Amino acid sequence: MIRIDAIWLATTPMDMRAGTDTALARVVSVFGAAHPHTAYLFANRRANRLKVLVHDGVGIWLAARRLHQGKFVWPLGSAAAQLSLSRAQLDTLVLGLPWQRMGEAGIIRVI
Repeated sequence: MIRIDAIWLATTPMDMRAGTDTALARVVSVFGAAHPHTAYLFANRRANRLKVLVHDGVGIWLAARRLHQGKFVWPLGSAAAQLSLSRAQLDTLVLGLPWQRMGEAGIIRVI
């Protein structure tokens, strides 16, 4: 499948009508560049929709996920414009669970 070595989350909301080119421009403006084998995550203002842009080293992949109930645990309005996540945290986030409590090797921490 697609190799992902680094995962970055943007804390500012993004318009979910954005296509691949607009999302790529947003990656460059927030993160400085789109690096190969890196996933970039964005949510809308209500945090019930998520877009993931992945640069696989050759091209760009754009995936979307929507929760019909509830919202993604998202650090909206955070002091940092971006956060780094582990693969376990990404897997937890896309399920709509509190990813901040997930550590390496699937170990759950209490906050």
